[in-house]
Order: sequence, then structure tokens, then C-alpha cells
Amino acid sequence: MSDIPEPPQDDPEGYLGLPAEQAETTARARGWTAVRVVPRDALVTLEYRVGRINFAVDAGLVVRCWTG
Repeated sequence: MSDIPEPPQDDPEGYLGLPAEQAETTARARGWTAVRVVPRDALVTLEYRVGRINFAVDAGLVVRCWTG
């Protein structure tokens, strides 16, 4: 038995094209405990974090989304 919580059952592809603020609000409502919004080509750490969803944003729209 594991004490690691399960991340929300959500399709990251569904956030593509959404305005960043709408994507963040939707993700939190769906149970994501951490939402990271970064510029499209930003350098970010690659550690995996359960419950986090990441949005790469360009011109205010989500262009890439991944979990962890």
C-alpha cells in the first residue's frame, strides 16, 4: 500500500489553446494541487511532483501541457 496520492484523472491535451488563466482555474477545480505556468521556452526543473500540472504559455495561450 502506497501513501502517494493519485493525480487527477485529466487529459493534459485538453488544455491546449486555452488562455493561461482559464487553464489554471480549470486545473485547480479538477483537483491539481500545484499548477506551474511558464513561458514557452523557459528552463524548468525536471523533478516529478505528484499532483502538479505544467503549462507552457505563448502569447497568453497554453501551447504545451504535461504532468509532474
